[in-house]
Amino acid sequence: MRKMFRGAAALATSVVAVIALSGTVEAKPADAWAGCPDGAVCIYPQNQNPAVKPTHVFYTYGVHKVSNQFGNHWVLNNQYGGATAQLCTGTGGSGCGSVIASKTGVYADLTPINSVRLNP
Repeated sequence: MRKMFRGAAALATSVVAVIALSGTVEAKPADAWAGCPDGAVCIYPQNQNPAVKPTHVFYTYGVHKVSNQFGNHWVLNNQYGGATAQLCTGTGGSGCGSVIASKTGVYADLTPINSVRLNP
């Protein structure tokens, strides 16, 4: 009888563990905006309006190369703490345009754009 109780207790413990683990696997960031994770800058496909699923997601400060992007694209700055982003014509982050404030976005022609700069 003890073996049966131990077996039932072990089974119950494993079921609880599986349920607990499956709940954390499906957790999503609370502040995702149009598919852009919290703390990221995202670029969406040409003429995707409204923005739904990004093709480029950048998390780290600094310059990120962008190539083969033509026409109008949404660029969303979902960073926090006042971090900004800029679209630049130079591949090394030169020739940058206006600042994109955190939690805002722009619908811009990316044809002349060769990099995105994320600023703290």
